[in-house]
Amino acid sequence: MQWLRALEQASDQELDSAEAWLEELGVDYDPALVRVYRLHILQRFHDYAAAAPAPSAEAAPEQARRLLQRAHDDFVGSDAQRQGALRIHRQAARGATAEVPVTGIGRRGVK
Repeated sequence: MQWLRALEQASDQELDSAEAWLEELGVDYDPALVRVYRLHILQRFHDYAAAAPAPSAEAAPEQARRLLQRAHDDFVGSDAQRQGALRIHRQAARGATAEVPVTGIGRRGVK
């Protein structure tokens, strides 16, 4: 994913949010959707970029724009659990739980 890091470093903007990436790459987006799913969208974008073949430097902005648009569009009319972009949702879909029994709560070494 060196190509994506190079694209980020070449930007005049600090790409530190979903909105910054979307605006930098010229992706049409729904601000209300991004407010709710920003981390999910960025994770999906990262996953798509990691799976994609590295483009040439000239093709990198267009490939990143396409992948980010796809990541955004995945959440239009869907939700985080159905999309499973974050590990916690994928684990829940497999039936994993994060329950801790009451007897398991306490301070170590204190009886």
